Parts: sequence; structure tokens; C-alpha cells
Amino acid sequence: MSRPSKCNIEIGYALIGEEHKPEQLVNNAQIAESAGFKFALVSDHFHPWIDIQGQSPFVWSVLGALSQTTKNIQIATGVTCPIMRYHPAIVAQAAATVATMMPNRFSLGLGTGENLNEHITGMRWPDYEMRASMLEEAVKIIRDLWTGEITTYYGRFYTIDNARIYTLPEKPPQILIAASGKNSARLAGQIGDGLITTSEDPDIIAEFKSASKVKDSPCYGYLSVCYAEDEDKARKTALRQWPNAGLPGELGQELKTPKHFEQAVQLVNEETIAKQVICGNDIELHIKQIQKSIDRGINRVYVHQIGPEQEKLLKVYEKEVLPYFHRK
Repeated sequence: MSRPSKCNIEIGYALIGEEHKPEQLVNNAQIAESAGFKFALVSDHFHPWIDIQGQSPFVWSVLGALSQTTKNIQIATGVTCPIMRYHPAIVAQAAATVATMMPNRFSLGLGTGENLNEHITGMRWPDYEMRASMLEEAVKIIRDLWTGEITTYYGRFYTIDNARIYTLPEKPPQILIAASGKNSARLAGQIGDGLITTSEDPDIIAEFKSASKVKDSPCYGYLSVCYAEDEDKARKTALRQWPNAGLPGELGQELKTPKHFEQAVQLVNEETIAKQVICGNDIELHIKQIQKSIDRGINRVYVHQIGPEQEKLLKVYEKEVLPYFHRK
């Protein structure tokens, strides 16, 4: 296979808390930084998708550790939902502290969340339109608090009573908004500084860019892989560890518990997973898919390696992928 023409893009790494203990996430981030990955996105879940994934550490503790054990790699939440499980004022304070500990290399990724994580406080799970309105209000509150001024706010969803954040970075972090459809992409452009998307629809990127006031906004795209020497083994690993990749539509936002996901993924097979996840050891397929993301308007791609072979994937990328895309 001939390689596509090279285009400047940043390649990042997905720190998946649902699959790894916190100390493993920290170790993987250090290896990724040493390998030359430009950034990492760390997931913010209360539950894993299914029980076999087995983990879900508190992301803000992990971020504190990452601030002390990495030096240059950019870090973002991928993503935090600031509308139910967290009050936006708490997110504002947490993000400000992390940004202070990680000067000029932390971004706050936000989204409308999943029922899986947000129902735990007993609040009713709203429809998307209400969640989008809640997110818009939450972002306003976060930005207001980041001014360092005493803030009082009476909104449709939230109240802030004489709150002030004292520990602030010199420069507020960027806010990245997750979007998977045109409406959410438009909102991302209106309230965010960048986009995070798992969709391959170029219209979503176009919608975000048309709504954004920020020139050359960062657009983050997601690449799901299961690198292994044997493709059959990789497919089986991906199906066992990450069958939720094969669920269609809005199920990922609506199902309530890992048990519900385990029931739903009974309908997912290896063929379905292979359409969503690059399985095996053909690194040219990774390069080709990254190029497709570039062609859609993505300028940052973060790679999720499913399963235990994290270091193997990172080392292969260090030798074969990062030099290709990161060279001047």
C-alpha cells in the first residue's frame, strides 16, 4: 500500500480509565510522552461501560498525578460532563487547579454526558435538548468563575451565590466541546474553543467551524484500534473488552448501567467490531485512517488502544507513525 501524502497533524493518546488502574494510566502517559505523542485525553467516568473493563478512577486525582509525572505532553479531559454529577462551579475550580499545576498544557473537554455516569445522584436523565441547554449555562458559569471575580448567578438550571475561585492559572485553559451531530457541533462552535468528535461525518466539522469564532480551532478526532500480532486475536480482544464500540445511535448516551450495556452488546459480533476498530498489526491501516481524519478537517487525532498491549502500541507508533506525521 502506498502511503498518503503527509500533512501536519498532532497525534495523541487516549488514557482510558475504564480499562486501567490510575497508576497504569500515569505510567502509560509517561511512555506516551517519551514516545513523542503530543497530547493525551483522559476519560472521566463514574462507571465502566461493562464490568469486564473493570476500572473507573476519579479523573481529577489522576490529573493531579499526571501534572507531577509528565512535563510536556498536553492533557485534556475526554470528556467531563458538568451538568449533573458535577456542579459547574466544582468543575471550574477543579480545572483551574489542574491548569495551575500544568501551566499551558491542560484543556477542559466538556460534553452532555451519558446516563451511565450521570444518573448516580438520583436526578432525572434529561433529553438531549435540555442537556445541551444545561451545558451552555454550565460553560458560562465556568468562564465567569475563571475571571477570579466574585460571581453570583441565577440561571435556569444553576445558582451561584457569591463564589470566587482564588487559585487560577495565568491563562484560562481552552474549553473543548464534544459533539456527534450537527446541533451539538454548532453549539460547540458557539461556546467552545475546540471540538472533540468520534464521528466520521465531515459535515460535523464543517458545522463547528462555521459556528466558531476561533480561527484554526483545534478539532480532535478519535481512532479506535486493537494492535496485536494476530488479527483474529485482536478482534476477540476488542469484542471482549470494548463491545460498546458496536452499539448504534444514541444507546451509548441512554443506557443506565453496565449491566444494561452488557445486555445490549450481546447483539455485537466480531464483524461489527472490525468495522469500528482497526484490528491486527497492519500499521498502514492506521496511517490511512489518520489521513482520512485529516481530509475531513481533523487536526488532532487521539488513538485508543483496546486491551492490555498499551506499551506495544506506543512503541510501534514511536517508530512508524509519529515520525511520519510529526515531521516538519
